[in-house]
Amino acid sequence: MVGLAEVVAVSATVGATRSRLAKVDALAGLLTAADRAEVPAVVAFLSGAPRQGRIGAGWRTLSALTGPPAAEPSLAVLAVDALFDEVAAVRGAGSTARRAELLGGLLAAATADEQRFLLALLTGELRQGALEGVMLDAIARAWERPAPAVRRAFMLSGRLPETAVAAMDDVLADIGLELGRPVRPMLASPGATIAGAVADLSPCAVEYKLDGARIQVHKRGDEVGVWTRTLREITEAVPELVELVRGLPCESAVLDGETLALADDGRPRPFQETMSRFGSTREEQVKALLLRPYFFDCLHLDGRDLIDEPLRVRARALRAAVGEHVIPGVLEPTAEQAEELTSQALDAGHEGVVVKDLDSPYQAGRRGKAWQKVKPVHTVDLVVLAAEWGHGRRTGTLSNLHLGARDPDGGPPVMVGKTFKGLTDDLLAWQTRTFPEFETHRDEWGVHLRPHVVVEIALDGVQVSTRYPGGVALRFARVLRYRPDKTPAEADTIDALRGLLP
Repeated sequence: MVGLAEVVAVSATVGATRSRLAKVDALAGLLTAADRAEVPAVVAFLSGAPRQGRIGAGWRTLSALTGPPAAEPSLAVLAVDALFDEVAAVRGAGSTARRAELLGGLLAAATADEQRFLLALLTGELRQGALEGVMLDAIARAWERPAPAVRRAFMLSGRLPETAVAAMDDVLADIGLELGRPVRPMLASPGATIAGAVADLSPCAVEYKLDGARIQVHKRGDEVGVWTRTLREITEAVPELVELVRGLPCESAVLDGETLALADDGRPRPFQETMSRFGSTREEQVKALLLRPYFFDCLHLDGRDLIDEPLRVRARALRAAVGEHVIPGVLEPTAEQAEELTSQALDAGHEGVVVKDLDSPYQAGRRGKAWQKVKPVHTVDLVVLAAEWGHGRRTGTLSNLHLGARDPDGGPPVMVGKTFKGLTDDLLAWQTRTFPEFETHRDEWGVHLRPHVVVEIALDGVQVSTRYPGGVALRFARVLRYRPDKTPAEADTIDALRGLLP
């Protein structure tokens, strides 16, 4: 039986080392010691999120419930996981008091180290929340399974605990694409120039890079489901997309694409307006801000899974399935055609283009550089670590941002710079109102945040720096927008920023 204290000890070991190999060894050791029933909870806890997701208790609530710690560890992982099930199921009148009663009892039975771990786990502050890649390597190591098979199973299941159990049972190959269960999305890496990306990936496709929101759509007859890039279902919020997909000339399909709201002149509306639709089902807002889909990949069509087929095969299926709703692009363009398409995309108000290797299968995340996004301005997605109180006209507002890049080996975000440029009055008001929700502590100069908020930053490049621990600093960084559609695990890595060094 695995105790919570053992999980806490491994978490501390992982957090204390920068060696990816040491992290994998520590995680794999605990996984092999766990019983089959314990594996899902152990994986979830060490990955930074309970299996149950958010359970309705924030930092202030939990802090108020934390009293004197237990002298000796007594909590078992399965018992803690079962209590989380009970807390997540609480509904109706008196639910707040009942959740407090359950969580207060849990914290009272925890040692000081266990209390700190539980608070971090339940509030999303556990620094291993971006540990997916390391955990997948640990799962492969624990049961001596091929790493590509583990990654593929995770892409198709979307869940680390289920992937770990499948690896333990040696049934990874049994996890396939399933209609109604979203697939983790394939992502594009930054490309320096359109000519360089086309030369690297030839034969390739070049497509518009839209300033929209990622969607994945599943169709089975008249049943349609729509998910975001983080696998959050938004079907009820996008009835116009559901109706459009129902009318496509196919019986079943899994489609990957982007959606955005367009102005009357056909140019994209601001990204925030598109995202606002995902949180609302009000009929008047739906009518006022209709979304238009642009599909760029097809993972399944009429009973045939295409996820392992090369992009050129998926592209043919896509055109057969969606017709005019395919994203603008060119297959196997010349260098001149690729440059022309890039100009057209920019003239239409879009971000740039994505260049894709036509021989590549669909693989979750940024596996290599089979997809490369090329924009005229460098942009990166970073994690907000802290915000300083403003001065002068900005007195009373949270202004200057401390920015961190993701550690690909699962450590805390690595600070790479600060900026207050690009912050409008509306953004300053939003930051001041919102950041305290994610506050860990504050001092005389500002508020420190747990890793949660992702912001898109434009920059002129990076430079070598001894000031920041990652060895690089941003040059002329300015805020473009916040990315509520992205988690810290999807922020750009410190390695990606180092790759921008001249």
